Amino acid sequence: MKTMSVQIVTLEPMQVVSAHGFGAQPEDMAWKKMESWAKPKGLLENPTGRRMFGYNNPSPSAGSPNYGYEFCLTVSAEEAETILPPELAAEGIRVKELSGGKYAMAPFDEPVGPAIGAAWQRLDAWVADNGYRHGRQQWLEEHTLQGQIIALLYPLA
Repeated sequence: MKTMSVQIVTLEPMQVVSAHGFGAQPEDMAWKKMESWAKPKGLLENPTGRRMFGYNNPSPSAGSPNYGYEFCLTVSAEEAETILPPELAAEGIRVKELSGGKYAMAPFDEPVGPAIGAAWQRLDAWVADNGYRHGRQQWLEEHTLQGQIIALLYPLA
């Protein structure tokens, strides 16, 4: 079994722009929406202070190949007020807040696919083995501004 390097971190609440996809490959759908919206604005080219997160919404369910995924790009309150025309909400892009909270964070540097599920299982076991309890905030995957997963964030109580 692969060992994990885990840090306990606290994320402050974050204002984000969210792009949602739903289907058999919602990550690709959500990424294309995010990229087509954020890239022309230069929001994916300046990594200083900007972070990208993603998560299942809704999670996969037995018997269906379809599920949802959201990409969330951090923005300032001022940016949120000026960069998102209301009509984009109909296209699955909207401004929202991620609540933040305490997380067990583990780096992820493997090819996506079956490895992601195995990494989440290892992190779940690490949390249980180290006496932490599951929190209520959103499970998160941190991405580069180009969309590659770089860390898993497990919510802690």
